[in-house]
Amino acid sequence: MRIGTWNLAGRWSAGHQRFLEDAACDVWLLTEVPAAFSLGVGDVVRSQVMGTRGRSWAAVWSAEPLVDLTSPHEAAALARRGGTVFCSCVLPWRGARPTWPDDGANITGMTRAALERMAPDLRAAQGALVWGGDWNHAMQGREYAGSAAGRTAILGLVESLGLTVVTTDAPHRIDGLLSIDHIAVPAGWTRGLCERLAATSGERRLSDHDAYVVALSPP
Repeated sequence: MRIGTWNLAGRWSAGHQRFLEDAACDVWLLTEVPAAFSLGVGDVVRSQVMGTRGRSWAAVWSAEPLVDLTSPHEAAALARRGGTVFCSCVLPWRGARPTWPDDGANITGMTRAALERMAPDLRAAQGALVWGGDWNHAMQGREYAGSAAGRTAILGLVESLGLTVVTTDAPHRIDGLLSIDHIAVPAGWTRGLCERLAATSGERRLSDHDAYVVALSPP
């Protein structure tokens, strides 16, 4: 199974569609998903809409049918495919206060509040859980989009869920930084190397985020 995550930055074009199709993923954990998004095949489950431009905070797309599960948070989409539950979400970033739905004195407070709301549904997932999306935190090294305490809270929940973040070492498109877009999978799954796919069409950038894809084999 190939699983990818990408923040589309609310954009959609024929180039975006080709980029996603060429990656040949079985499941996409997408964020900032425009209303126009469609691959023409497969199934999609969306979160609530963010702002006024019709984009969803997050979505799960699958080449096979999905069961739409009740979302644990406005910025999360939750869906079942066979025996696996997939969650795609956005977590707070510096400057998120004007649009972010959770209370909190700062980014750490907002991140903890979001995780506290999401945790019960993630822990209650029946079967395997794959959780990812734009977490706005690097999992190690320099922290430039989130906060150190927010990272600690995320990793604490990841550990309690028995997951492994396969994008921890993945590079950001900016040299010297690490990815803030992540995929966490059950620790017992066999996995290949995480690929970073430059989100470009010719010389044009499709998003300010690159995509990340990993091949996985459940035991």
